[in-house]
Order: sequence, then C-alpha cells, then structure tokens
Amino acid sequence: MSAIECFVPSMSGEDISTTVESFSRSHSFTGVTILSGVSLRSTETLRSIAEAVSHKYVLLYTKDTPLEMGMFALDRLVAIAEDSGADMLYADHYRLMEDGSRQRHPLIECQKGALRDDFDFGSVLVFKSSSFKRAVRAMDADYEWGALYDLRLRMKKIVHVNEYLYTEIETDNRKSGEKLFDYVDPKNRSVQIEMEKVCTEHLKRIGAWLPPVFKEVSFASESDDKGFPVAASVVIPVFNRIRTVKDAVLSALSQKCDFKYNVIVVDNHSTDGTTELLEELASQNENLVHVVPAKHDLGIGGCWNLAVHHEMCGEFAVQLDSDDVYSGPDTLQKIIDAFHEQNCAMVVGTYQMTDFQMNPIPPGVIDHREWTEENGRNNALRINGLGAPRAFWTPLLRTINLPNTSYGEDYALGLRISREYRIGRIYDVLYCCRRWDGNSDAALAIEKVNANNLYKDRIRTWELEARLRLSSRK
Repeated sequence: MSAIECFVPSMSGEDISTTVESFSRSHSFTGVTILSGVSLRSTETLRSIAEAVSHKYVLLYTKDTPLEMGMFALDRLVAIAEDSGADMLYADHYRLMEDGSRQRHPLIECQKGALRDDFDFGSVLVFKSSSFKRAVRAMDADYEWGALYDLRLRMKKIVHVNEYLYTEIETDNRKSGEKLFDYVDPKNRSVQIEMEKVCTEHLKRIGAWLPPVFKEVSFASESDDKGFPVAASVVIPVFNRIRTVKDAVLSALSQKCDFKYNVIVVDNHSTDGTTELLEELASQNENLVHVVPAKHDLGIGGCWNLAVHHEMCGEFAVQLDSDDVYSGPDTLQKIIDAFHEQNCAMVVGTYQMTDFQMNPIPPGVIDHREWTEENGRNNALRINGLGAPRAFWTPLLRTINLPNTSYGEDYALGLRISREYRIGRIYDVLYCCRRWDGNSDAALAIEKVNANNLYKDRIRTWELEARLRLSSRK
C-alpha cells in the first residue's frame, strides 16, 4: 500500500497526541512532521515540505486545533488517489460546533472556474508528492499568504471525495451573512493584492488573461436620444419588503440631477403589503413606474430584464436593492457622469456597511479596489462580487440580458461586460448597504451556501472558457 506523510501545525502536546493517534488508525500512515512557527500559506514553508517529502503522498492539515480522522480514512484517500490518478484530493467532513454537536459539512466540486481564493477545501489536503514537488518547484514568486492558493491552481486533477472522512473543530461560528464580505474587508487589502497576483499569473499561464484593451461606447447625445424617455432609470426589484422598500424608493426619487430620470420598481407579486404601498407611492409621483410582471417565474435577473426592456427605461439602468438606500441626493448624477467621463459600459460604486438604523458597522467602507483599469477584468474571476451600486448601459444590457436567477445574476452580467468593455469606478461612498436579520443571505444553511457557490463557480467556468476561446483566436 502506498504511504502518506502528514504535516500539521504546532499544537499542545495533548492535541498533537490526539491528532497523531487518529492518523495511526490507517495503514498508509508513515508519520507526522510538526510545522512550528511557520505558515502553510507561505512559499518558503511549501518549499521546505517539498524537500522533506519522501513518500508517494503528502497530507497538509491547515488548522491548529485537534483533528480526528475517521477509521482508515487515510487508506481511503490513498486508494482513491491511486484509482483516480488525482494530483490533489479533499473530502467532506464533520465539524465539531461550540455547543458540542457534530454537523456534516459537505463540500462542492472544484471545477475549472473555481478560481476563488476562498474556495472551501476543508482543512485536510492530500497531494501526490510528485505533483506537489513539481508545482512548488515551478513557483517563481515568494508569497506570504498566497502559496496554498498558488499550489492548488497548479494542480491538474483535483478530486472531491464526497465521503465524511474526518472531524475538525469549527473555529468560525458566525452566520453566513456575517462572513459574506470578508473577501473585501479593507484590513485584508495586502492579502488581496497578493491573491490577485497569484490569480493573474495563473490566467496568463493558461492563456485566459485579457489585456486592458476595450471597445468604445457610443452614448446618445442631447440632439439624438435614440428613443429613450429619460437619461437614467433606477431599477429596484422587490418581493415582500414592506419594511424597507419605501426607504429605497424615496432615496431614489430624491436624487438631484441635471437630466431626466425615473424609478422602475419591479414588484414580483409581493403578498405582504408591498404592492399596495408601491401603488400609493406611484399615484403620488409620476417618476415612479410600478411594474408587476405578467409572469410568475421571474428571479431577480428576470425582474431586471423586464425593467431594462420596459418602454420607460432610460439609457442607463442603475441598481438599488429594496433593502438599501443611496448615501445622498448626488449619487445618480455621479454615476451617469462616470459613464461619460470614463467611456464605460458599466459603473461600479463604493458602499458603506450599516445596520438597519444606518449606523456604520464592520467592515465599513467597501470600495472594491480590485476593479482597476489594468487588471479588473481578470481579477473579477477571483472575487465573489462586483461592488455596489452597479449601473449599466441599457442598449448593451438589452443584447446580453441577465440570467433569470436570484443569485449571481449581476456577477454573470459583470463578467460578460468586462470581457469586452471598460468597467468604470467611483470611489466615493454612493450607497448604504443595510444589514439586518431580514436580509435573504443573513443565515443560510450550508446546502444553500454550497448551491450559491457552485453556481458562481459555473459562471466563472463559462466565462473562463469564453476567454480561452477568445485568446486562441488572436
């Protein structure tokens, strides 16, 4: 039977004994090396491991808490590695929670477009040693945080073992909504810059990197409005947001601009009084267009498509969620000015995280500085969102359309636009993103988180494949 060497961070003597004992239940186990005072995320550490490995497989444990491997779990991992020829393997597992309960933690398939640096592989990573050494030898940059990310991007065949093979201690007990913005937390900016470099180099290696060359956009002039009734439309899809939608609508209607605009609210058959409230507001303001779809199968993307193709939609369509509000009456003017000043087909703004009462909360101001002129369209494949508020040039939107989903629809659209067009940026705070227990992503079950992540990875896969074809034609 092939043997596997294990590398684990330093722990207390008792914790190490517990972990080693769980490894020893498998015949494949050859021993443990304790990594004291070093980080697995650094290139230097991976190089030292590559030099030390002498058996066919290597296991890296990425946490510093006790690990409990299942009976013969290493044997199972090695057997699957042998059968599949995998370069890297990861497995479903259990998590020991704060209250002592043991919960199943299923993972998702790692596909071509799973380029997120926060992809959840669990804490037990198994590599074929020859593949591990080959990848580490090829690393020509010294990373402090991005080495593991770089390593797995260099693995040709990654296998997900959908069996529960170990138990790790859960050290992050926050709800899903509280973790949502970790990847753009300003305090992690230096880490993000390094991760961007790793991803960019990967895209260059595989031929999917795009240079900063963009198509020009021809906007309507004052003498030729190209049939648009107004210059801009604020689009608000809504379903059962009686508590928040009035604030959003009034925020949009209070904009001060040197052009004509309207607000299109697509009310997706609300049942909590939202419809009646919007009817009342629309009767009081001619700039509010209240639309109830004839169809009953629309997600958020479908509601956006309905608004964008509506006869009252302006040349620019600007996003506002029904939970949130603009930061001031000048938001819309700044966005439309940015289209003309930067000649872009989409604009991404900056937002402030707040509680329901509009008090600032961590992580504070989210400015999405990964959207740069030079590399934003490439880095977009690594990150998990586009920023807010988002705004689009309507003629282009009417040719592309959004997927009819209620998650990831804006991300799919942004990736598609960035493939050819410039994404404009505004670093002033334009938007207040209100977090409260009514947010649809406040506390998602792991199955829903997995479904969301799997879909976004598919979006990235499709976009990656499109860019590879684009590159091959040049």
